[in-house]
This record gives sequence, structure tokens and C-alpha cells, in this order.
Amino acid sequence: MSDSSIAIEVTGLGKIYDGVVAVQDLSLTVHAGEIFGLLGPNGAGKSTTLRILITTLKPTSGHATILGHDVLTEADTVRQLIGYVPQERAIDRFLTGREHLLLLGDLYHLPKDESIRRIGELLKLVDLEGHADRVAKTYSGGMKRKLDIACGLLPNPRILFLDEPTLGLDVQSRLNIWDYVRRLRDQGITIVMTTNYLDEADQLCDRIAIIDSGLIRATGSPKELKAGLGGDGVSLTLHEPDPTTLIKLSAELQSFPFIRSLQSKPNGLDIRVDSPEKALPAIIDATSRVGCRLDGVEYHRPRLDDVFIAYTGHSIQEESPPTP
Repeated sequence: MSDSSIAIEVTGLGKIYDGVVAVQDLSLTVHAGEIFGLLGPNGAGKSTTLRILITTLKPTSGHATILGHDVLTEADTVRQLIGYVPQERAIDRFLTGREHLLLLGDLYHLPKDESIRRIGELLKLVDLEGHADRVAKTYSGGMKRKLDIACGLLPNPRILFLDEPTLGLDVQSRLNIWDYVRRLRDQGITIVMTTNYLDEADQLCDRIAIIDSGLIRATGSPKELKAGLGGDGVSLTLHEPDPTTLIKLSAELQSFPFIRSLQSKPNGLDIRVDSPEKALPAIIDATSRVGCRLDGVEYHRPRLDDVFIAYTGHSIQEESPPTP
């Protein structure tokens, strides 16, 4: 008997394309009623994982269940329980919003009365009631994404998969989509989404899995992952630093008990510290003693980009190192 609190369970999942490893030994659990994010750069394996979970791609190894149903042996049942909003929009620019949903209702073989009722509810949910009979080519990017989400919700899924839901949208449209996703979560729908936006993962997701080079590097709530780093961040930007000076400064700073870690960057150092009220004056004094000229000092509490770098060794914008 399956645990009703678990929406998705993945164990040892792997996928190889023509000898290239896309996903390897991936294991995770998604709880019912949460927004769960797969956070990683392009090519990390996020969309491959999603496609396996929605039954359109067969894994090379491992297994996954959706609400207790195996994605391989019970694919038809799984498809009746899920909705999917792809990254690439599948909108016909010459159909109205309502016509899109009516066509999809026919494809799902929904009874006409039920289809019309659901469409009315969904148009209201995504604030497209007043635009439902306009052709889609007149919609903004944010409106098209709302229509995408309405299409994914038409079969009344218990789990909704979103692939990069706000990719390419302006700031206000992104915030609006976040509001709709939260509203869906509050209605009891489990949301699984991919993203490479750190702020989206931080502010929208209840829990995230950091995925890089096909591997899950860390899982937890954004708050837990940031707290797990320990210490605050201090970023030094030096004026025309040379390698010798950086080495001297690093050695000087490492002698301080409140320095937790140091990482070099092209124009300075990223430092993690305890007791920032003691650390900041001491760091500035040390740069002066070794003859460094400071162009800037930035202090911040732990951020999700710090977490990503700590677990992957690179920023989310940088290319991943080769998979070992």
C-alpha cells in the first residue's frame, strides 16, 4: 500500500542517449501538495527527468512511481493523473483561448458539459475570462503562458508538471505566474517544475533538488540549504590583483578563526565568515597590510547561488564541468 503523503518516488533513475549520460542514479521523493523544483543549468538533466516522469521517455535504469503507479508498467494510469505544461508553447496563433481549450477537451474525450464547465473555471483562474475570445496571436507572452497552464489543468490533474514555466517572460508576468502556481498548490495540486532561475526556485518552491551534470547534488527547502552553508558571505573585489598578492591575502585571512572558507575569483575573493561584525573590519585591515587596493566589498546573508556553487563548484550561468 502506497504512502498517501508521497506523490512521486524516484529511485536510481538513469538515462543514456547514444552513449552520453543525461541522468544518472537519480533518486528523489516529492511530497503531496508541495511545489518541488528541479534547479539546474541548461543541459543538467532536468527536462530528461521530467519527460521520464510524464511517461514520454523510457529510462535506461531505475524506476519511478506517480501516486504509487509505475511510469513504465502503468503509463496509461499515470497519464490520467497528471498534467503537463511544456517549455515550448504549442499554441495556434489563429485560435482563440477558448477554442484552444475546447479542442483539448475533445482530445481528452471530456463530456461536453464538463468541458465547458472546466474551461470557465480555468479561464477565471488564470485571469483570461475577458480575453477568452481573442485570437492567441494578440496575446502577450504572459497571457500565452497562462493559457498553457490552463491547458495543462484541463484534465483536472493531481500532479502538474511545468517545464521552465516563466522562461523568457518579463518580471511582472513571472510574478503573476508564480501567484497562479501558489494558488494551485493551495488547492491541493502537487507541482513539479524545472527552472534555471535562482530567484524562482528560492521564492516559489517549497523544496528543490539541485541537479547538475545529470546528478542530484543536494535536496531540501531553500531555507534549509542556505542555513546549511553556515556563515555569511563577503565578496572582495580588488583593484588589478596579481596571483602573488591573492596568495598572500588568502594566507593572512586563513589565520583568522572566524573565516570558514575562501574561494578565489578572477578579481578577488569570496569568503564565508562567522561573526561578520568582527570579520569585516579584520578583512579590510588585512587587505591593507598586504598591499591590496579594494574596489569593493559586498556582504550578504547566504543566498541560493552560494548554495549552488558550494554543491557544484560553479555558478548556474557557467558551463558544468565534465561528468566524472
